[in-house]
Amino acid sequence: MLFCLTANHRNTDFDVLDRIARVTDSTAADLTGTHSFVRGAIVLATCNRFEAYLEIDEPLTGGAVVAREAVFDVLFGAAGEDAEALRASATTLTGDEVVHHLFAVSAGLESMVVGEEEISGQVQRALVSARRAGTTSTTLERVFQRAAHANREMRATADLAAAGRSLARLALDMADTRVADWASVPVLIVGTGQYAATTIAALQARGAADIRVFSATGRADQFAAKYGVRAERDLRDAIGAADIVLTCTTRYTVTSADIPDNRHRLIVDLGLPRNVDRAVGDLAGVDLLDLEIIGRHATLPELGMGAADIVGSAANAFTAEQAAGPAIVAVRGHIQAVLDAEIDRLHARGGDAATESALRHFAGVLAHGPSVRARELAADGRLAEFENALETLFGVEVVREERSGWQGLTAV
Repeated sequence: MLFCLTANHRNTDFDVLDRIARVTDSTAADLTGTHSFVRGAIVLATCNRFEAYLEIDEPLTGGAVVAREAVFDVLFGAAGEDAEALRASATTLTGDEVVHHLFAVSAGLESMVVGEEEISGQVQRALVSARRAGTTSTTLERVFQRAAHANREMRATADLAAAGRSLARLALDMADTRVADWASVPVLIVGTGQYAATTIAALQARGAADIRVFSATGRADQFAAKYGVRAERDLRDAIGAADIVLTCTTRYTVTSADIPDNRHRLIVDLGLPRNVDRAVGDLAGVDLLDLEIIGRHATLPELGMGAADIVGSAANAFTAEQAAGPAIVAVRGHIQAVLDAEIDRLHARGGDAATESALRHFAGVLAHGPSVRARELAADGRLAEFENALETLFGVEVVREERSGWQGLTAV
């Protein structure tokens, strides 16, 4: 069964998400290592959400309840009271609901800024991290990969010009009223990841010419050369020279000690965990925007050309394929059995390899049509018709069973 626990900007305080995000590195491994019924686990911790995606063996009773408690048991050891706060706010999903939710999350439809582009990369990085840790599963692999495919399809066909704004762009929209001419404003970016690259593109689109970058990892020179900006080596000096500071890193926290003077400057914290200590916002001359403030101003525009419909259709198609899978196996198994019998007779009569190859090709062609039809009927909620037809025409009896969260068919 597929299971998801989700805590996000809609149901959980940012402070809780901030602290939880700091302690989730081993959550997936802890879940698979301490709970034998967890087949696979992928944890997604982004700037405004914590989500645990699990594939579980259905316990004797209450699979979703048991899985929910397993997540909190693991979190409690690392997060304590914050895990209890999460328990009070987080929601859970199972089966097809998980598929639809993940597809929507990956496409940015559940983000603070609808259509934001960064989340799809974060979802896929969560999958890669699970692979490296050895905590993913076949079913989780399939659903995460198809979510990425659905996102690409949506962005190729939907008009996201108005809605596809990143958090960085939204923050800069809010800063526009304070900037008379972006070309003359010195801007510092703290971080060299994907968010930093997106932020540079958004700044350059506004005409910003004096962009500098600082990295605590020593990557500033390489990053600056790639994006045509200036590298800084000392954070305090770099902040002293900047009118606007944007932080987007997981490796450094800006503190009051990093602010060299009380000259007026805007600091935008795009990180979760927080990149800027709260005390910085109390300093004279500092205006601090963090994700909580940005989230209050995030609008939810309608996506053009039915982006939500595209993603929903892709999720429906995926769940239909899962439901139809056992029935398709039954059809192909029946055809394969007939094929094997014919090939045995062919060999007994001294038949040649070319005839055997032709028979195998014909069997493959024969199986294709029913396979496609099974998926179509499953998508329309008519899989039982396909099941009955198999039994009536070929004597292939199928029974329904719960498997990996979907209602499926298995040959007997």
